[in-house]
Amino acid sequence: MGKAGKKLKDKVPYYTNHATLTVYLVLRALVILVLVRSALRRDFESVFICVLTLVLMIVPSVFARKLKIELPGTLEIIVLLFIFAAEILGEINSFYIRVPNWDTVLHTLNGFLCAAIGFALVDMLNRSDRFSFKLSPIYLAIVAFCFSMTVGVLWEFFEYIGDMLVGTDMQKDTIINAICTVELDPTRSNKVDRLANITDVILVHGDGTQTALGLGGYLDIGLHDTMKDLMVNFVGAVVFSIIGFFYVKQKGKGSFAARFIPRVRRFLDERDEQSGGEA
Repeated sequence: MGKAGKKLKDKVPYYTNHATLTVYLVLRALVILVLVRSALRRDFESVFICVLTLVLMIVPSVFARKLKIELPGTLEIIVLLFIFAAEILGEINSFYIRVPNWDTVLHTLNGFLCAAIGFALVDMLNRSDRFSFKLSPIYLAIVAFCFSMTVGVLWEFFEYIGDMLVGTDMQKDTIINAICTVELDPTRSNKVDRLANITDVILVHGDGTQTALGLGGYLDIGLHDTMKDLMVNFVGAVVFSIIGFFYVKQKGKGSFAARFIPRVRRFLDERDEQSGGEA
């Protein structure tokens, strides 16, 4: 490596391949441009989001270096794109509102990534000589799935607390046209009343004035969004758990699954030595 390449490597976080480094540098340049634009507009909330994004983008490499973990290039790129899509595109450029299913796609990807992290943590313990337990492929897949779903639930707790205490709107509302409820049953006998074909809602204020929302239905406050997020997180977790199951079943062979599963560098070195010895 030349002097210029060494200086560049010293200035940027450690990444495993040139493709990851290129994606990181391009995304970082875009974030800095957005940060400068936001600062000129005195939009300090967006400035904070940009700074947070720059910090989050170096977290994978910092953890990889501190924990001596090798992150596959494909996984690194997905994580970087996920952070950029969630913070810069989603929050600052309002893709959550403007682009249909943007939030759904990100929550699905989040389920996949969290399952990968959970799988890697247990897989590394499973391979360590300091621990006596050895989990079968199906149990590793189940642990990865449960880890992902737990993170998804904790995130929904965070969104709910933010909406209730701080007044944010992270749990996006959903417009629905029917309600099934027992609250409108005058007999109080747990009989379900169904209100169908709801086309509008009128708000009655404390001073007696009324406001027609004109939304085309009833405005649900977060419940449908929360359940949808958990369902798509479930899908992402299941997909990775299946990939992880066959990865362990085949004893780490195969290039496809290896693109998404972090490994301890010692195990990679041992695998390379074995491959060299067999050759």
